[in-house]
Amino acid sequence: MIYKFIGIEGNIGAGKTTLANLLSEEFNGQLILEAFEDNPYLPKFYENNSKYALQVEISFLIERYQQLTQIFSEPNIFSNFTVSDYMLQKCLLFAKVNLSKQEYKLYKHFFDQINKKLPKPEIIFYLHAETDQLIRNIKKRGREYEQNISRIYLNRLERMYFEFFKQNPEQKYVIIDVNNVDWISNVFAYKQLLKLFDREYQKGMNFVRLEQEALEDSLL
Repeated sequence: MIYKFIGIEGNIGAGKTTLANLLSEEFNGQLILEAFEDNPYLPKFYENNSKYALQVEISFLIERYQQLTQIFSEPNIFSNFTVSDYMLQKCLLFAKVNLSKQEYKLYKHFFDQINKKLPKPEIIFYLHAETDQLIRNIKKRGREYEQNISRIYLNRLERMYFEFFKQNPEQKYVIIDVNNVDWISNVFAYKQLLKLFDREYQKGMNFVRLEQEALEDSLL
């Protein structure tokens, strides 16, 4: 692995956590996962987003700050590679979608102070899946509070991610198209996917399409 710290991103249901777990096993890496199950405001947010949006966004920001601070405050003697299933900047993206303009202005002030103090991934790998596939994945994993997530909400989040990538071209982003590809159980697709994480990329957005069955040269 040529990277020391990578971030896995994607829309809700794209497979971020699954992939981060697999990469940590494959490359003996330190794993950082969102503790969304411990957030008491998340189920309430999906029931009444206008009432609980600020609480859920602030609680996620604090939790991620504490998590990253703790992990990077001490060197890991067992691994020189770290993979996270989120980038801290996703806090801003979700906040911009979920908060009012006034709330977002206040939230961004706190975010900017926190963001200065934390290490950033060298590269972001974004799992891109169409809305229909995201909804199938969401239903399959069966979290009750997620079952009524709307297409409009998922589409807005997707647009926010790509706007962020365009507005921050100094970072490296690898957009992996995983539509209609079962990279979890399909060995060929999974091997293709693994090769993507040990390559050099240009700054800005790099696009890769994952196939169920294809020649390796198709990825070059």
